[in-house]
Amino acid sequence: MSDALLEVRDLRVCVVREGVELAIVDGVSFELARGETLALVGESGSGKTMTALAILGLLPSGVRSAGGAIRFGELDLARANEDELRAVRGGGVAMVFQDALSALNPVLTIGEQVIEVVRLHARVSGAQARARARELLAQCGLPEPDTALAAFPHQLSGGMRQRAQLAMVLGGAPQLLIADEPTSALDASLARDMLALLKRLSVERELALLFVSHDFGAVERIAERVAVMYAGRIVEMGTTLEVFNNPSHPYTRALLRCLPDVGLGRQQLVEIGGQPPDLSRLPAGCPFAPRCLERQSICEEQSPPTVSVGDGHLAECWATKDAVGRR
Repeated sequence: MSDALLEVRDLRVCVVREGVELAIVDGVSFELARGETLALVGESGSGKTMTALAILGLLPSGVRSAGGAIRFGELDLARANEDELRAVRGGGVAMVFQDALSALNPVLTIGEQVIEVVRLHARVSGAQARARARELLAQCGLPEPDTALAAFPHQLSGGMRQRAQLAMVLGGAPQLLIADEPTSALDASLARDMLALLKRLSVERELALLFVSHDFGAVERIAERVAVMYAGRIVEMGTTLEVFNNPSHPYTRALLRCLPDVGLGRQQLVEIGGQPPDLSRLPAGCPFAPRCLERQSICEEQSPPTVSVGDGHLAECWATKDAVGRR
């Protein structure tokens, strides 16, 4: 992808547990262009949020980037110092967090927080910044932006807080927006509205959007491409249409089987058997092998290669390799 705004190559993120360094993100690579939405999807602990946090240098204490490159424009964020990262955060890359109440300052009004971001990234007067903040709140769907300007975070509903947080991060006019589980705390109707809002803003502003989620239903609505993560690795990646219609990794197929079919009414949901992997005791072969219904002996002995199963569609699976070889 020659016009990539963000290019992640062989990213490795590690944490030390009981004196042992464990890779919680292990060799992740992807690209993201302006105006494109890529979803990172997988169960809790798959590494998707740590991948997102590594891009902005916001990894929690005890967790560190241990290799790879994160190129944003001419800068490698994986090797940038704090001053360089601070210059990129907000104005180049911004992030919307899952819990808007925690992301917003409880003792400042929404207006104060949005205005602060606008003035930090643009040379405007206080009056101009206030007008811009009001415009951003309206664009993000708050029906009474003047009321929202004067409100404290706790005075807004969960859906309104999430929109206010989005307005705040857009105050820096970022080129890349990272949205980490932005709909998980919302009911189904509010979640659909938030997805539609993110989609509209990404198109209008030509924003690159990295959408982090465990919800394939949300991913289907918003993303052009999807990367499925398991045990810190991308096990399948391709266009959303191709991955949904032709899932090539058993884990992807298992996730898709968990989706309810709204046309069937009440139904028994299918669960993925077994437990998510213990990173301190990964099997010698494929990390998904202990839970995989399609595993072969080689799956438990050797790590699978990444195989092309179509134009831009990749999967990391021995079964896929065998299937490709038989074509």
